[in-house]
Amino acid sequence: MACKALTKHIEHMTRYTSADNALKVVKSGDRVFIHSVAAAPQVLIRALTDRKDELRNVELVHLHTEGEAPYATPELSESFRVNAFFVGGNVRRAVNEGRADYIPVFLSEIPALFRQNVLPLDVALLHVSPPDKHGFCSLGVSVDVARAAADCAKTVIAQVNPQMPRTLGDALLHVDKIDYLVEVDLPLAEVPVPELTPADIAIGTFISEMVEDGATLQMGIGSIPNAVLNSLHGHKDLGIHTEMFSDGVIPLVEKGVVNGRKKLKHPGKIVAGFVMGTRRLYDFIDDNPQVLMLDIEYVNDTSVIRRNPKVTAINSAIEVDLTGQICADSIGTFQYSGVGGQMDFIRGASLSPGGKPIIALQSATSRGESKIVPQLRPGAGVVTTRANVHYVVTEFGVANLYGKNLRQRAHELIRIAHPDHREMLEREAFERFKSV
Repeated sequence: MACKALTKHIEHMTRYTSADNALKVVKSGDRVFIHSVAAAPQVLIRALTDRKDELRNVELVHLHTEGEAPYATPELSESFRVNAFFVGGNVRRAVNEGRADYIPVFLSEIPALFRQNVLPLDVALLHVSPPDKHGFCSLGVSVDVARAAADCAKTVIAQVNPQMPRTLGDALLHVDKIDYLVEVDLPLAEVPVPELTPADIAIGTFISEMVEDGATLQMGIGSIPNAVLNSLHGHKDLGIHTEMFSDGVIPLVEKGVVNGRKKLKHPGKIVAGFVMGTRRLYDFIDDNPQVLMLDIEYVNDTSVIRRNPKVTAINSAIEVDLTGQICADSIGTFQYSGVGGQMDFIRGASLSPGGKPIIALQSATSRGESKIVPQLRPGAGVVTTRANVHYVVTEFGVANLYGKNLRQRAHELIRIAHPDHREMLEREAFERFKSV
């Protein structure tokens, strides 16, 4: 037995190599997956782009990634082309200048693109924790679609980092599944806790009043989700089942407000697909059995989401028209972000017993333009249809659109619009519906 273990150890050690050597496996015309969000493997990315003169037409697929994306620069456009499932700031210019592409798709359906060979993967570039005594690495802060990529790619290259937290659930990946391991010791990308504006605080207060004790929460990152979480310290027995969470959850766990006792799916567990925040968050999830990091195909499955009680899903928007159509991924034709998991959770919450699907946004942009508009801008993408929208919240109140006709919806939305724009919206609504 000792001899067999030694042989296995030697096999594992022979897979360790330099980034430059590992990335030699990539060929022109390959499709390469890049690990998501804070797990973006920057050492592997740099080694890949260092081969720019040798490679042509390498397709790179990924969700949002933190950090630099040198492959998306104009100078490397003949070597690499991004085909993004979500448009973050580091590839936004490339997409809108036509040097990169965007795939509109529900977050829950991306793993199937790999598993069903709609987008077969040649190489997956991952970022993992060191193997434990049983040979299991962890995908750490980002399981999401990376689990499927790791399972489906012909070749798996992993950046192995002792600063990557070891998370549980679907995160565990045996070293035998990794073809090349590259040792690094680097801090993960962090996203600081945002400052809250008075509008954020007002929105957070309105939503906290809608959250019932025993509810299961889904929320994203940013000032509004943080404002909501800051307002929940008087609640009881909340649960978390969400595609992602950030630092704002930690004080509620420490205080016992979030305990998952009322959840029917994974009671007592915080379920997520990825996390993004500060080192405090990464330390919180490290080897924490309370946190289950699961495949996003499961986390965002509507049939799973709806089984928990009182699912309260809090999502954002760029624009809302007077009929309740939600644009959340573009500013007109300018591609800003992506479809993500908004519809997965809006629909799941609406089907959950006592569930509340919520769209939350400030009433106006930083330039004073209304986010509640008569019509969406030409070319704007409808992420959530008006048939799916129940609640819209701004700093001026809560609009309940469920069961309302178009004229009634306009009235509700004008009531929570910024006062500077209500007269204009009333004129437009009257022109369209002949009364408000």
